[in-house]
Amino acid sequence: MFQVRIHGRGGQGVVTGAEMLSIAAFLEGRHAQAFPSFGSERTGAPVVAYCRIDTKEIRLREPIMQPDALIIQDPTLLHQVDVLSGLERPGGYILINTNKGFAELGLGEFVKGLRADRLVSLPATELSLKHVGRAVPNVPLLGGFAAASGLISLDSVIAAINDKFGGKVAAGNIAAATEAYNLVKDAVSAKEANHA
Repeated sequence: MFQVRIHGRGGQGVVTGAEMLSIAAFLEGRHAQAFPSFGSERTGAPVVAYCRIDTKEIRLREPIMQPDALIIQDPTLLHQVDVLSGLERPGGYILINTNKGFAELGLGEFVKGLRADRLVSLPATELSLKHVGRAVPNVPLLGGFAAASGLISLDSVIAAINDKFGGKVAAGNIAAATEAYNLVKDAVSAKEANHA
């Protein structure tokens, strides 16, 4: 079973991101489950959502304490909430919505021993503003996650976007996810080349 924990703030599409990830996995013939965890539901409050993906039926219902991947939609949470707790080591994935490197974010010590090709910074808010006109980083991060993990395909992400949205909103989100996918694919390839 592959487990993803998504951290963000109310209004950033955290719950929708988890739902679309589960739809993408389901479209690829796997079992998937997505559910949120709210403190308060106001805009700007910390929000966590979870997604599990497996080849067989998923019976677990509790929050994910040891994720295989973390998607962090708001980097300001890094030093406010323990978003990195329980990450599976050494093969865990971390995707952060930022254009800063992990050392710049003060995470240099934490990521020692993790695979560099699984540590991804992505300017998801900028991509969302560019393609959708709103600061909602969830869909670009899904595109980035597909590229980094290989767990789901870009085609499945696009199908999930079309399932959730329509018209111009879907088209903008598809463009954002595709650009994010290509940026991460290039970055991961460069890291793998440097490591070889």
